[in-house]
Amino acid sequence: MNKTKIKIGITHGDINGIGYEVILKTLVDAGIYDMCTPIVYGSSKIAAYYRKNIGLENFSFNLIKYPIEANPKRPNLINVLNDEFKAEPGSATPMSGKAAFLSLERATDDLKKGLIDAIVTAPIHKQAIQSNQFNFPGHTEYLQSKFGNGNQALMFLISENIKVGTLTGHIPINDVANHIKKEFILNKIRLIHQSLLRDFGLNRPKIAVLGLNPHASDNGLIGNEEQNEIIPAIKQARDEKIMALGPYPADGFFASLNFKKFDAILAMYHDQGLTPFKLLAFEDGVNFTAGLPIVRTSPDHG
Repeated sequence: MNKTKIKIGITHGDINGIGYEVILKTLVDAGIYDMCTPIVYGSSKIAAYYRKNIGLENFSFNLIKYPIEANPKRPNLINVLNDEFKAEPGSATPMSGKAAFLSLERATDDLKKGLIDAIVTAPIHKQAIQSNQFNFPGHTEYLQSKFGNGNQALMFLISENIKVGTLTGHIPINDVANHIKKEFILNKIRLIHQSLLRDFGLNRPKIAVLGLNPHASDNGLIGNEEQNEIIPAIKQARDEKIMALGPYPADGFFASLNFKKFDAILAMYHDQGLTPFKLLAFEDGVNFTAGLPIVRTSPDHG
């Protein structure tokens, strides 16, 4: 039996944010090393600053240059920053954004090379990280550009009791309706279905699809996206033997606890899905990027 533990790359996110505090407090738990070999892509200097700030002076990293050098029983760290970088907690700066990108870039490269098995990303400041090298609304879109090969990625929020995918991600609300198209919806339903089968081992999963408009349009009285795009997508999914149902009015769907009858939910836009998810699972929610040939997660945040 192969007892080799998987190597998990951890990006440090924005160095002025919550990333290091969460990472350090997580890696203090000895149980982590029974499950995986953690490798932080970060800065030993910045890590030392936060260790002192949160009272973990006795905690130390095993410093390495490459994942193959990782100690499976220790927290490992690959330095991706030089000494010019310094922490300024609570400040969004070009330097903190650059630090976040350098960590993500190196971890992504190592993941692509097969040197690590998955990545966990700490939060970034989406404005501070913007540059000629990173022109994306967030991690999901960046990773889609690196691993998607033309395929769409899915923002999939996961907890023990609820799983929510979003049709549209980080786009302005006034642009959402332009994306409510049958083929786009159908593709996201397929992604959720495939992820539930492959990643979560579910047999014949049930997927709820939410409507866009109030009351899911009341049969076309309040908008036509349900009749023209969402319902045809659901019907096509059913023809493909995918158990997709809806569209459901979002407010009543969650208020009635109807979500408990389904294995996953497809919301039409970011806040429609993430608001109820965070109310129900803020302390233990995980953001999983589905639809790509790699595993990326992050703690739910924001």
